[in-house]
This record gives sequence, structure tokens and C-alpha cells, in this order.
Amino acid sequence: MKDVMGLIYTGENDIHLGELTSQRAVAALPIAGRYRIVDFQLSSMVHTGIKNVGVITQKNYSSLMDHIGSGREWDLHGKKGLNILPPFLTRENMGIYTGLLDALKSNSNFLRMSPQEYIVLTNSHTVYNMDYSDAIRAHVESGADLTIVYSRCQRGEGDNISYLKLDENGKVTSMQIGPSAPTSDCTSLKVYVTKRELLRQLIEQGAANGLHFFERDILQRNINNGSLNVHGYEHKGLAFHIDSIQGYFNFNMDLLKPEVRAELFPKDRPVYTKVRDDLPARYMGDAQCTGSLIANGCKIEGTVINSVLFRGVKVAKGAVVKNSIVMQDAQIQEGAEIDHCILDKQSVIRRNGRLIAPAAYPIVIAKNVVI
Repeated sequence: MKDVMGLIYTGENDIHLGELTSQRAVAALPIAGRYRIVDFQLSSMVHTGIKNVGVITQKNYSSLMDHIGSGREWDLHGKKGLNILPPFLTRENMGIYTGLLDALKSNSNFLRMSPQEYIVLTNSHTVYNMDYSDAIRAHVESGADLTIVYSRCQRGEGDNISYLKLDENGKVTSMQIGPSAPTSDCTSLKVYVTKRELLRQLIEQGAANGLHFFERDILQRNINNGSLNVHGYEHKGLAFHIDSIQGYFNFNMDLLKPEVRAELFPKDRPVYTKVRDDLPARYMGDAQCTGSLIANGCKIEGTVINSVLFRGVKVAKGAVVKNSIVMQDAQIQEGAEIDHCILDKQSVIRRNGRLIAPAAYPIVIAKNVVI
């Protein structure tokens, strides 16, 4: 795997995530009590043995850079380890890429100067835990131009999901992007394995023809007309597509199931994240907690039921937290009650406040907001 590099694109479409991504990239979205989405892509690459990893950023990337830092937690802080690729500002794009193809074109120098022959290119809105080694081997053995990793177990919905049709030899014969009635159950994880030089050629050709979208303008077009030999590789584990408030809420609620946690956090492939030294969670007096994930640094004096609490959350005496996601350092004051809510970092629900929503439409409270 020394001849394989990694590239993570963090500029995905986030319009359906509302306040959750108004001040951060999708890749920096907090999940599972102490992690960010990008932790899963970075950890998967590290477990594969990939040591040269580039992260393409786009608007609101300060939170992502603060989280990743030098890459020490992923053992990527050495020479030519982690490379943060900030937005390439021009008069036309103003630092916001139209799509993946634009982002790759703006960072073509990084691709050109990297010595590895192969590349693993990923998005940042799909959560999974996998070793890419088998996919890379399958790609080399098949002789394909490009291999797309797909799943039949992906959870989530949205207009950004792609479906693949494959023949009996594993060749992709067609691709559907955001269909209302998909004719296949093979959903793309938007993980691509190919030769670095071939990717550069596709980028240059697309840019020369005024194209912007890698998947729609390059892959779908060339797959459907047969000019690109694309194969599929099935990831048989769980995968979660997060591009909506409901998708984000459902994913965190699924993590309350032991079998889901066992799938995403196997002992042989731990997920690394930024370390925050803090006290263990403290349960005071008459505190009651059932069916919940509670991170270190929390102080619980009230009741927590079927919820995910991030580091440093405070639940005061008499407060009730049910079916909710409460991010880092948020406070639920005495006598307050929340049900089916998502509270961003440092938000506060004042004394005796009540926020109750249906499961299908959780309430979202933005960062630093006091209610």
C-alpha cells in the first residue's frame, strides 16, 4: 500500500443540513458523542496503510482544520503525511467549488507531485469503517480503469445518492444519480480507486470541455457510453449516507443499538479522533440514564433517555433529555425538557424550557443559541 495515496473531498452539498453546517463543513459534523465524520475516512485510510493523504477543503473549514490539526491522532503528522488543501480562490469560484471536478482541477498540482501510482478518492458525507486493501487488490486484478465501492446496506436517503447496475463480471453497466425510483439496490459509497495519472487525464479532459461534476459529467457519461471500463466492489458492512437533518438524526439514534456500534467500531479497526482530556462522566444524586451514549466530561443530575450526549454536556437537576442529540458543552438547565431535538455546541436551554418535536421533524438549535 506504499504505492497508494488518499484524497478526501469535504465540499459536499450540505443545503439540507441547515444550521448544522452553517459554520462547519460536512466532514467536521460531530457524530457519535466524540467523533467527526472525517474521522471514519481518515481512519479507514490509515488502517489500509495509506500514508499520503490530502484533504480538499471548501468554505467554513476552520472547524475541520482545528479538529484534524497536524494529523497526529491518525499518525499522519510525519513527512508527506496529511496535506490540508484549502480552497483555491479565483475570481470565478470565490473559494467555493462547483463540484468535485472543479476541486480536483484546482488541486491538480498535488496529484501531479504525489509519487504513488494509485489513488483512493472519497467523499465526506458517508460513514463506514473499512479497509480499502481488498478493494485496491480487486481493482488491480480486474484491469478496470476505475473501481467504485458500493453497498447494499447503505442507510439514508436524498437526491445525492447514486445507484449502480453491474453485470455478472462486476462491471458497471449504468449509473443513476438521485432517481426517484431506483432500479438497483447497489448504492455508491462515492469511494473511487484508480490510477493517479488516469484521474489527472479525466480531470484535464473534463475541465477542457467546461464540465464541473465528476460523477455526472465524467463517470455517468463514460459508463453509459462504454468509453470507460468501470467495475464495482461491494462493501458488505454498514454504511450511512448523511445529507439531511433527518439522516443525521437517524444515524445517531441507530448508534444506540449495540450491533450498529459493533459494526462501525470493530476492535481491529478503531476509529481515531482528536483527543480531549476530560474527567469521566459524572452522575450526581438522583440522576437517571437509560439507553444512551454519554461522553466523558458530562455532568448528569437529571434524566437522560435514548439520547447521545457529547463531551462536556450538563443536564441539571429536574431536567429531562429524551430521544435527542446534545453536542459539546451544551447545557440543559433545571426543570427543562427536550424531546427529539438536536442541540449544537454551547447551546443552552434555560430553566423550565420545553422543546418537543415529532420523530420525523427534530428541532435543531444552532451553535451558541440560548433558548
